[in-house]
Amino acid sequence: MKKVLLLGAGLVTKPLVNYLLDKPEIELTIATRTVSKAEALVNGHERGKAIQLNVDNDEELSALVKDADIAISLLPYTYHVKVANYCLEGNTNLITTSYVSPQMKALNDAASEKGLLFLNEIGLDPGIDHMSAMKIIDDVKKRGGKITSFESICGGLPAPEANDNPYGYKFSWSPRGVVMAGRNNAQYLKDGKVIQIDGKDLFNHHWYKEVDSLGTLEVYPNRDSLIYKDLYGLDDAKTIFRGTFRNVGWSETLAAISKMGYLDDTERPELKDKSFAEVTATLVNHGSKDGVREKTAEFLNIEENSKILDRLEWLGLFSDQKPVTDDPNYLDILASQMLEKMPYKEKERDMIVLQHQFVAEFPDGKVEDITSLLIDFGIPGGDTAMARTVSLPAAIATHLVLQNKIGLKGVKIPVYPEIYLPVLEELKRLGIQMKDTVKVRETAN
Repeated sequence: MKKVLLLGAGLVTKPLVNYLLDKPEIELTIATRTVSKAEALVNGHERGKAIQLNVDNDEELSALVKDADIAISLLPYTYHVKVANYCLEGNTNLITTSYVSPQMKALNDAASEKGLLFLNEIGLDPGIDHMSAMKIIDDVKKRGGKITSFESICGGLPAPEANDNPYGYKFSWSPRGVVMAGRNNAQYLKDGKVIQIDGKDLFNHHWYKEVDSLGTLEVYPNRDSLIYKDLYGLDDAKTIFRGTFRNVGWSETLAAISKMGYLDDTERPELKDKSFAEVTATLVNHGSKDGVREKTAEFLNIEENSKILDRLEWLGLFSDQKPVTDDPNYLDILASQMLEKMPYKEKERDMIVLQHQFVAEFPDGKVEDITSLLIDFGIPGGDTAMARTVSLPAAIATHLVLQNKIGLKGVKIPVYPEIYLPVLEELKRLGIQMKDTVKVRETAN
């Protein structure tokens, strides 16, 4: 019997738990701070166990990791290196869905020497994006071609029928991370030129893209795209771009919110017990909550009848309502209100959209425009698309490692055929599949 330790019992874990408990050779222990969440996931299964864990209890965490054949950390990413060090001590393999940090990368040699695999970035984005992109890139190279342009865009959105608020967005958990991502710097390569964007200007740098069956979506850059030149072996690419999908109107509104200062998480005790109108008035240098919409229009240099102001008003940022958060900073005041106003209703579906676009050139002059598209919907009353696409790749990889079907060692991400081929094949069996289309141009332009 193989022992799997799952650390964390958040909203994306259910599909992973169900997948692993469906394998008769696996015993699964779920350790989390709120044990009732783990018990609900195990649901009385004979090979499942739920235990309470304070992840700061080093002795208990170490013992749990040492007793497992493989640990899956779905904890906040700040804990992954701590878990990885205990995996080294306990000769335990590790799976995470998070980006590889420099501290995690530094454990590569130690993990390799012990014959361990620390597989990271095996979720959706990062995860399915890596695997589906590398499958096409490797295929083009095998056929003697080269990739001269690569664009990859991903987003989690409400399904079209659930898209019923002015922001075109909904949250199934705390939006703090989504809001904080709006402060990230970004850079990408466009026609051989490096484009750099300061975090404060991120949402001002957006454009529109038509997506099959979904119509027009917004796109804005996602962090540092340049690292993918080496990561994916895109030596010949003149364009390398990774971005985020949102519905139309999101970016211009978040740009205004950013300009106002609502993305600042500096602690400000003076905000306690203030209404939204008073908080907004402070940000737009207006001494009174009266006339705050007009003053916000002046501050943003936009018309008072702007749709941007309509969205801010719908969110309640001009109202006498008081924030529901106890954290006295602008970002948490905003995030808590977004969660209040933009949750998924019962049985509403979410949607994942992931699209790659490649230009591949071949020695005979032929050019292929390749589009690879995933549109996945949540199950009403069941698993969300986000939960399925994040946790199932991790579950599949866990099973493959336990079956000794992945021979790689050290700190890795899923850009290798021995990982991405079987994981993508199993995802296809589970109904999660990229749809590829190829348009051929006879000669390069």
